[in-house]
Amino acid sequence: MRCPFCSSDNTRVIDSRPADDNYSIRRRRLCDDCGRRFTTYEKVETIPLIVIKKDNNREQYERAKVEAGILRACHKRPVPMEMIERLVDTVEGDIFNREEKEISSAEIGELVMDRLQELDPVAYVRFASVYREFKDVNTFMDELKKMLDH
Repeated sequence: MRCPFCSSDNTRVIDSRPADDNYSIRRRRLCDDCGRRFTTYEKVETIPLIVIKKDNNREQYERAKVEAGILRACHKRPVPMEMIERLVDTVEGDIFNREEKEISSAEIGELVMDRLQELDPVAYVRFASVYREFKDVNTFMDELKKMLDH
């Protein structure tokens, strides 16, 4: 592992423990050349997952895209970053537990909305409005009525 500060490959692990998500290992490393410390995370390599987009294009799954969509929905909402990360971890776990090589973006969107509805109703409506492409105020109101009826 190269040091991010001096690019030396003379580094060693000084501490290793499970990360908060219990799906990765957090390692503290020390560079023997410059003496600086840094953290790395080790995850199990999974089979690449292909996402089938609305226009039938296919692209490799990217966690960052799911996270970005949730962050936009939660913008200026009282949702701690820790809960957002946990939501992304949960959705990602649901996706990979299916053990399929392909998944539609629609399925991912539904998984996100299911979890987001429990976390923050306003963030849920924001995400749904973009994801379901609400065309007008009536569509928006229909979704709000569904929420209120639950």
